[in-house]
Amino acid sequence: MNDDHNVPHGLSAKPPEHVNTYQLNTPMTSPPDRIFDAWTSHFDTWFASPGETSMNARPGEPYWFNIRHEGACYPHYGRFLNVEAGRLIEQTWVTGENGTDGAETVVRIELLPRASGTDLRLRHRGFYEKESMRRHGESWPQTLKHLDDALTRGT
Repeated sequence: MNDDHNVPHGLSAKPPEHVNTYQLNTPMTSPPDRIFDAWTSHFDTWFASPGETSMNARPGEPYWFNIRHEGACYPHYGRFLNVEAGRLIEQTWVTGENGTDGAETVVRIELLPRASGTDLRLRHRGFYEKESMRRHGESWPQTLKHLDDALTRGT
């Protein structure tokens, strides 16, 4: 044992550094305020399963949502860190196996207005494993396209 709170030698009582980060910049058709509203108030109309959300988009407030897909449930948990209406959403993001694998990651969404729509900047950091980051890197572009399509259709 070492002197670091009786943790076995070679291990640390401190959490590992979270160096794995995924970033995406993508144009969206909808204006920033509609994207912000969909993310913070209508998450179950385009991402989560209908009626399976609990969100109050204020800094420090916890949230929960569930996704049901092919007979399985995928709960997501976290808390809002920073919220600026129509401009910024930053939240912790925790899922289980084949998600973040229990890591408390951080998703930051910046919404920058442009002549016709929004430039959306997404940064998802804090993955323990590169494989988890890779999986999210494959799903975020599809998820954001689905959001843009849903808002364009008016749903």
